[in-house]
Amino acid sequence: MTWLAIFRLGLIQAALGAIVVLTTSTLNRVMVVELALPALVPGLLVALHYAVQLSRPRMGFGSDQGQRRSPWIAVGMAVLALGGFGAAVGTAWAATAPVAGLVLTALSFVLVGLGVAASGTSLLALLATRVAQERRAAAATLVWVMMIMGFAVTAGLAGHFLDPFTPARLVLVSGCVSVLALSLALVALAGVENSASVLPRPAEYETRPRFLQALQQVWLEPDARRFTVFVFVSMIAYSAQDLILEPFAGVRFGFTPGESTQLSGVQHGGTLMGMLLAALAGRRLGGVFFGSLRSWMVGGCFASALALAGLVAGGIAGPGWPLRANVFLLGVANGAFSIAAIGSMMALAGQGRAAREGTRMGLWGAAQAIGFAVGGLLGTAASDLARLLIGSQVAAYLAVFGAEALLFVVAAALAAHVCMPVAARAAPFPQRIPSSPREDVDERIAHL
Repeated sequence: MTWLAIFRLGLIQAALGAIVVLTTSTLNRVMVVELALPALVPGLLVALHYAVQLSRPRMGFGSDQGQRRSPWIAVGMAVLALGGFGAAVGTAWAATAPVAGLVLTALSFVLVGLGVAASGTSLLALLATRVAQERRAAAATLVWVMMIMGFAVTAGLAGHFLDPFTPARLVLVSGCVSVLALSLALVALAGVENSASVLPRPAEYETRPRFLQALQQVWLEPDARRFTVFVFVSMIAYSAQDLILEPFAGVRFGFTPGESTQLSGVQHGGTLMGMLLAALAGRRLGGVFFGSLRSWMVGGCFASALALAGLVAGGIAGPGWPLRANVFLLGVANGAFSIAAIGSMMALAGQGRAAREGTRMGLWGAAQAIGFAVGGLLGTAASDLARLLIGSQVAAYLAVFGAEALLFVVAAALAAHVCMPVAARAAPFPQRIPSSPREDVDERIAHL
């Protein structure tokens, strides 16, 4: 696959991110602050869309069985765009008809989950199977950086056009984002798979197992199983503040809906910088080695814990605290940690039994989705519970930020032992003898 084709897949990922950031971030703020709903309501909705993504392994398995993955990506993006717009309509409707509006919003979040599962999993599987092994790490970085750019650009522009806030303006902005994102994705996807190099189909493609059999085969692979556990735990830590950061900014610092949406853009901008730093520093530059994927995962988790401790300090200090800078540093730490995890994912996707790349990506995507769902739900539920017990909404948010910092410390400990054989955990680079030339190349990529 050429770099132009990889760039076009990155545009699709950016379009996906543009829809998701409005659905899971801006609508959450509107429900909690403007509609005065308990934080648990958007927490349950976001958890629902992640729960639906348990279908990721099945989606990946389905794309494994066909000759082309493009149809899965195109249909998934269409479903995602419809769900994103429907969620905005439902949220606006809930201002006057709470029950009907929330029912429509819930159904729309189901569509968002299905769309992300189909398009996101198939896109990653396409990268893992059609990108040359020596390009996989760089391709993963490019595609993810473009997704974060989609987050950041959309959050910034949408935040600008949402003020002064009205429900009708929310629907208009969401509709424009959905139409533009879907159009961009379909144009970028056209012909990209046909232009990719056609790889020989392994014999495993001709043996079509049942889904559960294929999933069991992947789960029995030690590297795949170990990485799945790490992804699940780390994503709980990563996502616990997602649904309470904007309400926290509104309650403690007096941010408007537009300003808090722009704050989300600041965080995603930091994430983009962290990804770029980790991607560049994880290579040998001028003969100097700046760290392995493992070290960036561990360091990113610890840095995220420190940034969350800063939010706790900011909540105590009040409006004089440099909140935007603090959130930007949180994004940098998150980006450094996540790009290292993504690089490991791409390196591991082609290991093990052939014709299971989509199933592998689906398994890790499902672990990520469950972790996000649990983290988001625990974050919002804990903030509501703490507010009842403590009597202060701000103190409740700070308690969640502190607990999340501790979770990141745990995730750092797990990251220290991920993506390497048990016998080689004490060494910075595993030294076991590869069983094939392909495995040797994959290991070299995994530990760049």
